Amino acid sequence: MKKFVSLVLALALCLGLVSFSASAEDVLKITVMIDGTVLDQNNGRDAIEARWEELHPGYDLEFIQPDHSAYYDVMQQRMSSGDWPDVLILSSTYYADYAAAGALWDMTEAWEKSQTKNSGRFTGDVVFDGLKIDGKLYGFAPTRGNGCITYVKKAWLDACGLEAPTTYDEYIAMCKAFVEKYGTYAISAAGFVGNEAPFVNYLPEFYQDAYPFFVQQEDGTWVDGFTQDNMKAALQRIQDAVKDGLIDKETLTNKTSDARNKFYDDKFGVFTYWAGTWATNLKTNLEANGRDGELVALKPLEGNPPYYDRVPPVWCITSACKNPEKVFDAFIDTMLDGGDTQMLWTYGVEGVHWSKAAETIMAGTDKEKTYEEGQFHMKENLEKAGTAYTKNHIDPMLALATFAEGYYDPKADSVKPEAMAASELFNANSRLASIVPATDVLSELNGDLTTIKNQIIADIALGTISVEDGYKQFEAEGGLEMSNEIVESLNALN
Repeated sequence: MKKFVSLVLALALCLGLVSFSASAEDVLKITVMIDGTVLDQNNGRDAIEARWEELHPGYDLEFIQPDHSAYYDVMQQRMSSGDWPDVLILSSTYYADYAAAGALWDMTEAWEKSQTKNSGRFTGDVVFDGLKIDGKLYGFAPTRGNGCITYVKKAWLDACGLEAPTTYDEYIAMCKAFVEKYGTYAISAAGFVGNEAPFVNYLPEFYQDAYPFFVQQEDGTWVDGFTQDNMKAALQRIQDAVKDGLIDKETLTNKTSDARNKFYDDKFGVFTYWAGTWATNLKTNLEANGRDGELVALKPLEGNPPYYDRVPPVWCITSACKNPEKVFDAFIDTMLDGGDTQMLWTYGVEGVHWSKAAETIMAGTDKEKTYEEGQFHMKENLEKAGTAYTKNHIDPMLALATFAEGYYDPKADSVKPEAMAASELFNANSRLASIVPATDVLSELNGDLTTIKNQIIADIALGTISVEDGYKQFEAEGGLEMSNEIVESLNALN
């Protein structure tokens, strides 16, 4: 990462000169690098691109979409090569680093003058304040970040004669009952620790108040959460749960798709995953696999902090873009236009992803749903027969702007009750995560430091090393020294 950031900074300076020397020549082609949060090639992406170009004549939109799980590896390779897209999606960690490296266009002034901000429909001022770095805005979020809540299969609770747990002891007792009843692990996840903020969102019952990254305390000073006693206690809880067979050992190598597929195959019964629309996705995919789809969403356990509402991924314009103002107006500012473009980003393309035509579609294994002419509905998934689409990129429950007055908003017809219930539970029991400001020391050292941390977390989780020995190893490998240097650089900002 430190070599990459240095290269990005050098490229940004060069490309910035190129961009400055370019005239106000019209930007006809916009290259956009996207992850799997936009429907992919197998799910009608070409139709999305064609519809966007129809709504914005004179522009040629080109999507660059690696496999979702490989997005950041491919994105970094592309940026390192100097072949930068005009627009790309970034998580909070990369957002802060790239902004500090000069790789992103400052859209503060454009945003203040934008139609979206001044529409009277925008409700995300708090979110955007959290996106500002040193008072400047380098990225646009059409939605709240959302976060994960813990779902439990009701059929498994019923089979064990249990109610939903409210304390950690009840939670562990439930997991042990599931293991005994079904002969498998109770929990699986995509990693023992996440690769982006908020890091702990897939195992919140075990991390509780611990956090493995840098955190700002009430007095304004920074500490490395990984070095705190509450982190050591959290790792001990995880190690004990793996040793007792409660957590799937393959959590270490699982991708999110691996964890989901195991859940659909009834390999486990407790899954912490995204709130809102994913409540419907999990239900319908379980039913498509012939499983009972009823899930119980848990509130945070007694004594535990709220779930994390992550810093949302942001759409950024790179400093290589020749006419960023025009790209902002055409691509960024229209995403929440309250009309046809917002409809496209939210629900997709009529006739491909949604329809008002009279028809019968499969809405789960052996379940058909018939719609009358004029009745809005999502169409059957092109890639997963027997399930219906729920959205395109913008989750209607998380959007930061409403549709314009008089424009038909199909939210009430498209959002399922279980999705709305999960979203409301999360919104009432969540806290905003924060962006850690970038420093030169953080950019230089954090990549190596994170590698050390993640290896120690893995070794402790799998029981190959004790918590005590893990922290001795952390110090021996230089982790504590790097951690202290980063903390010092963060506190120097105060």
